[in-house]
Amino acid sequence: MKKLLVATFLSALLLGSTAATAAAPKTYQVTGPVLEVKDDVIVVQKGKDKWEIARNADTKVKGDLKVGAKVVIEYRMTAATVEVKEDGKAKAKEAKEVKEAPAKEAKEAPAKK
Repeated sequence: MKKLLVATFLSALLLGSTAATAAAPKTYQVTGPVLEVKDDVIVVQKGKDKWEIARNADTKVKGDLKVGAKVVIEYRMTAATVEVKEDGKAKAKEAKEVKEAPAKEAKEAPAKK
């Protein structure tokens, strides 16, 4: 009985850790000098571009983060909003169905004498 309980616990622990690892999105990084530091954003120079990376209270900072410091920032991409748009095929199919509907109704209507 004790072995079964231990085996069940270990299986649950293994499955839980696998699921947690699989759920995390891919991590990216940007390296460059800091141009600006605010409570909610860090601006980094990457080549000719300025990258604004959001941060919050959970962001871990190692070292003295200040303007001019060279940093390596790891980040994840998170969707802010998602808008689903119909593709051209779906619109064409709908238009065809609407166009064919009156023709079907005319064929099905009983003929008047």
